[in-house]
Amino acid sequence: MIELKGRTKTATVEAEAGLSILDHALKHDVDWGFSCARGTCARCRCLITEGGDQLEGITDEEWDRLEPEEFEEGYRLGCQAIVKSDQAQIKAVNKTYF
Repeated sequence: MIELKGRTKTATVEAEAGLSILDHALKHDVDWGFSCARGTCARCRCLITEGGDQLEGITDEEWDRLEPEEFEEGYRLGCQAIVKSDQAQIKAVNKTYF
């Protein structure tokens, strides 16, 4: 299960391996900030409060947009954070910069 907390809506949804956090939010109508879905705008930035180890590794796009301290705190780009398993237990909060 993945708990997604958007700007005004929270949803708990089934995890789907291969989909990003942003994909899950869009599929379940969670109001997640984003502009590009390619890792260039960083509007889909989110805080992973649980289950970060159940996401694929940090991408080059994320290294280009986020600071090392943000990764340490648990931040990822929602469009780049890919779920590894259908059994994943993840909590993510949309924390856009603006």
